Amino acid sequence: MSTPVSATAGVVATTTPVVSVKPVVLHAPGRGEDLRLRVSAPVTGHGLPVVLLAHGFGSSLDGYGPLADHWAAHGFVVVQPTHLDSRTPDLPGDDPRGPGLWRSRVEDMKRVLDALDVVEAAVPGLAGRLDRTRVAAAGHSFGGQTAGILLGLRVRDPATGEAADLSDPRVRAGVLLATAGAGGDALTPFAAENLPWLRHPDFTHMTAPALVVAGDKDDLPLTVRGADWTADPYVLSPGEKSLLTLFGAEHFLGGISGYGAAETTDENPAHVALVQRVTLAYLRHTLDIDSTAWATAQRDLSGDTHPLGRLESKRASD
Repeated sequence: MSTPVSATAGVVATTTPVVSVKPVVLHAPGRGEDLRLRVSAPVTGHGLPVVLLAHGFGSSLDGYGPLADHWAAHGFVVVQPTHLDSRTPDLPGDDPRGPGLWRSRVEDMKRVLDALDVVEAAVPGLAGRLDRTRVAAAGHSFGGQTAGILLGLRVRDPATGEAADLSDPRVRAGVLLATAGAGGDALTPFAAENLPWLRHPDFTHMTAPALVVAGDKDDLPLTVRGADWTADPYVLSPGEKSLLTLFGAEHFLGGISGYGAAETTDENPAHVALVQRVTLAYLRHTLDIDSTAWATAQRDLSGDTHPLGRLESKRASD
């Protein structure tokens, strides 16, 4: 189907219709079931950059339309896997794959990168139009950790105690939306017991560029620290990083998880539009496409003068 997506004022003047195809199925030996994707791409243009978009816990390839559609309408090919923690596979609580869900997500993303030829062939007219040197990873909540691992974040494997480097040099930058921060005594007892992949994150190796997006009213049941916990990927990681803080936004940042999604507790189209604007500007900037909109966003959102949010950045040497 072709879906025209309207522009957000001040970002990019024109949009193009988008074609979305699902499910694109990748054979996945050892995973327990094949990997299913949704691929959204502009119907025109060449040298298209790629965004791998990891959903939050329980969601699927059908989520995050406000972001996937917007990015695709402005020139990106957006690939959305359905990870094993989705309600779609609906794994039983005693499934032996459960403790490794965090790692299987990263393997899903790498499998997509290994199979970009299949992705291209599955979408009519897409073959030969990808720029494989311009790849970013994005993710919301649990998906933000997935994207972060591709950028260098290390997670101590609950089974082995090792914190291996699972980063991927094919991924140049990331967008981490309302995702987890420090472990240890920052976690609630529930999180420490049931989500072992949150216990010992190490951000010191996450050197690749990233934009972190946090809501200052994000009251997660995973941390005792409050909303500032989701800013940790910016605060604790080295390298070039930026932080967009949305004033008054909760975990779904105004409704990024879907059009009319029931889990959105703080529906706010203005917040969604700001996330669309800043993430698109950042992706275009960090993938060396055009930095004009990013410079404008930095100017408009500096300090606390904007009613919706604040944008700050640090350099690799900071």
